[in-house]
Amino acid sequence: MSSDYEQVEVPAAGSKISYEDGSLEVPDDPILPIIYGDGVGSDVGPAAQAVLEAAAEATGREINWMRVYAGESARERYGEDVHLPEETVRAYEEFRVGIKGPLTTPVGSGFRSLNVALRKELDTYANVRPTYHLEGVPSPVKAPEEMDMITFRENTEDVYAGIEWEAGTDEVERVREFVEEEMGADDVIHDGPVGIGIKPITEFGSKRLIRRAIDYALEHDRDSVTLVHKGNIMKFTEAQFRDWGYEVAEEEYGEEVITEDTLWEERDGEPPEDAVVVNDRIADNMLQQILTRTDEYDVVATMNLNGDYMSDACGAQIGGLGIAPGGNFGDGMMLAEPVHGSAPKYEGQDKVNPTAMILSGRMMLEYMGWYDAADLVRDAVEETISEGLVTYDLERQLEDAEKLATSEFAEEVVNNIEKLA
Repeated sequence: MSSDYEQVEVPAAGSKISYEDGSLEVPDDPILPIIYGDGVGSDVGPAAQAVLEAAAEATGREINWMRVYAGESARERYGEDVHLPEETVRAYEEFRVGIKGPLTTPVGSGFRSLNVALRKELDTYANVRPTYHLEGVPSPVKAPEEMDMITFRENTEDVYAGIEWEAGTDEVERVREFVEEEMGADDVIHDGPVGIGIKPITEFGSKRLIRRAIDYALEHDRDSVTLVHKGNIMKFTEAQFRDWGYEVAEEEYGEEVITEDTLWEERDGEPPEDAVVVNDRIADNMLQQILTRTDEYDVVATMNLNGDYMSDACGAQIGGLGIAPGGNFGDGMMLAEPVHGSAPKYEGQDKVNPTAMILSGRMMLEYMGWYDAADLVRDAVEETISEGLVTYDLERQLEDAEKLATSEFAEEVVNNIEKLA
């Protein structure tokens, strides 16, 4: 295959995934871009790559990896000022499905999040985080198996839109003057330096995210979709998200979807067979309920910041972010990525748990329609952990477990894939 990439090598073999008329066409030998990532990405990236390759081969397919760069690897290859090369964005746009490891974002200064930037560039508007327990993984709760929830987190709006002004700048003073003098909020902001941000929540962004969550629930026989918001306080942003969600449910799905109010008003709480129930919960209460009523929640649709907090809390219940997968979905496009960060202090130590990135790759295989390969990945990971063959984070919590390096754990998962295939 010919290439007009300067710093990226396109595989000589392999075919492109295509998307036409709302349908994804996946060949048996796709080219898939991969960013290893910063920090521990240099360890978990190759580990996930090996496991996903094995699952593909075990089911009669072949993955042709295309290594692309962002963060530290991009600065080394393209120059110190290049954090997210245009070639990297173009590769994901062209080949449509791929995976990336964690990228480091400095706190308080420097460039904005590369993770967020890449999602925006690709318009992967749904950050999807499934949370489920694997047998053998230690957990801080009594019944981690009750957690089987998938969070649809809006990816392009809310405070993550990055519309903010730094304290002490001319720009923030102009915004402050407008807010106080033009908009009448003259007794809200305290005297002295202030940073100001804007929280956009649009009908378009809200509805397409909620629509995707409802579609998922219908396609995967889930019982409910819960809209999580702080609309009791933020009445014109988060409450509007909730209202737009109910509009989607009531106006677009007919008898396939029923709202919780209608359920009780007309059916005494008994939903029609195969219908999805749409309800809503206040965000702080929801953080309590995922602990106290875990098994009552199925699919969640929420805004960016709520979704970040809540999905991390869910991940803690099933053993931590080391095993928490994620993926970013657009129209005919998917970028898989683990929930955890780059943990630079462990970089290159071949130590950390690669399960989150492996299971993120499993989501990618599912999106491609390779469900047999995806099931192999999950089963092999669970089997490996159940055998007590784990990385240091789990070994220290288990009795009679064997501590493995990142690469050794991946090798054991590959061995189990071959046994299970």
